[in-house]
Amino acid sequence: MALAVAVDWLLGEPRRGHPLVAFGRVVRALEHRLYAPRRWPGVVGVAILVLPPTLFAAWALILLPPLASAALHVALLYFALGHRSLHDHARPIAAALAAGDMARAQDLTARIVSRDSAAIDPAPAAIESVLENGNDGVFGALFWFAMAGGAGALAFRLVNTLDAMWGYRNDRFEHFGWAAAKLDDAMNWPAARLTALTYAALGHTRSALHCWRTQAPTWDSPNAGPVMAAGAGALQVQLGGAARYEGVWHQRPPLGCGATPAVADIERALRLVRRGVLLWVAAVAVLGWGWSHA
Repeated sequence: MALAVAVDWLLGEPRRGHPLVAFGRVVRALEHRLYAPRRWPGVVGVAILVLPPTLFAAWALILLPPLASAALHVALLYFALGHRSLHDHARPIAAALAAGDMARAQDLTARIVSRDSAAIDPAPAAIESVLENGNDGVFGALFWFAMAGGAGALAFRLVNTLDAMWGYRNDRFEHFGWAAAKLDDAMNWPAARLTALTYAALGHTRSALHCWRTQAPTWDSPNAGPVMAAGAGALQVQLGGAARYEGVWHQRPPLGCGATPAVADIERALRLVRRGVLLWVAAVAVLGWGWSHA
């Protein structure tokens, strides 16, 4: 785990030939063949796209020699992680805001959140993305790696990608994307609560726990609610509220407490995730040592 985290931090996402890009093409091609406004085709699609690569990875990890198996574990977790990517996307937003270039900051933020760029308030939107993707792109992968090795991390990333592509509550995906959304919710459930607990432990703990308890139930997502409420409370900033999607304003429940986010709070959110990663790696190392000496 430590080696994969280090590789991700040094290299970031592959600039060319990212496996998720190829996976996305396969997803679209299969969607074209299977799509129907019912649940069962989506269930079949999820099974086809997730089970074979996960089982093949598990098989390879068992049969390969120890050194090759360890290298594959590292490669699969590196593939699943997006820790460095969080920084690569959020820091340019902070830089644009610091330079007074609001238009560029809004454009950069629109690349990581699904909102109308002209109506984005970049600082809070970027912080929301960092906190939520801290779970989806970092801690969720670390959790499933700890539970099931590289195959677990791979399964989590594939399911999370399918949810991002199919898990919408609209006319096209309300039924077809049901399986992807529900499976992602199930796989994210334990990781999201551990992520929220991590944010609370490393920030303003009392505020984080209070916001988690009182605000998370008001959020639509069963996993984003605890993560973002606890993260906003840990940072003591106000998130949520009105946001415009495809020209329509939506009033989202409030999250957090304290002041309206400033530019510097983007880096504070990133630091919260970084410290959480170090805590998780250390905790897993201690638990692994204890398990091996039990």
